[in-house]
Amino acid sequence: MAKWLMKAEPDPRIVKGKDVKFSVDDFEKIGVSSWEGVRNFEARNIMRDKMKLGDKVLFYHSSCKSPGITALAEVSKESYPDYTAWDPKHPYFDAKSDPESPKWYMVDVKFNRRLPFLVSLVVLRALASLSAPPSYLPYLTENHLAGIKSMNLLNRGRLSVQPVEDVAWEAIELLGEKGGWEGHLDVKGSKKTVGKKGSDSREGGAENHSMDNEAVRRTKESKNTGGQKRKRIIEGEEESGRTVRRSTRRKQGI
Repeated sequence: MAKWLMKAEPDPRIVKGKDVKFSVDDFEKIGVSSWEGVRNFEARNIMRDKMKLGDKVLFYHSSCKSPGITALAEVSKESYPDYTAWDPKHPYFDAKSDPESPKWYMVDVKFNRRLPFLVSLVVLRALASLSAPPSYLPYLTENHLAGIKSMNLLNRGRLSVQPVEDVAWEAIELLGEKGGWEGHLDVKGSKKTVGKKGSDSREGGAENHSMDNEAVRRTKESKNTGGQKRKRIIEGEEESGRTVRRSTRRKQGI
């Protein structure tokens, strides 16, 4: 049984007159949701070719003030064509998608349960900066820490649907159930005590549309030989709005 992380935006955002937010509250309320609106080929390929019935899912709040894993879910229906791509009124209509030869696919995902503790991006980054499990999280092993460090979320943050290794899943579930970093980490973003200096644990990363994230690396300004400032160079790019799953299902009453 494979394990995945899937992102959604919890904050209101209007596209073509429709609010495309999909929070853990929305997810819990409707119970099962189609994962429509993904317009990234790698994420599509994962849903179309790899996701199987019963696979486990980490539900992740993205592009918000406190990005992180909020709930556990599972795949309840395997891939089928994303028909929203054929609807001109849908926020993620794709004129190049043909019903006779579907371009985009989706799966259905079933809400299982909330995690008592938000496993935020800042917590994961801070833990990934450590050389050994911290004493204030006695349930974490060295294997758990290695699993966190290797997560796609920390190394390829922009991808909206991504695989999760078994050991990383176990670590996330333990963190979400037990907590324990309170008083050691400032979950609003600035690190207090993590056992290692020099790590950037600010929240946001590829999940936040701001210049203070990791995907959009801090701009650098230099002077050319004539003493004039060069144009700021941005390394990388913000997470595309279309790589994050958004749902209008609740709004449409489907």
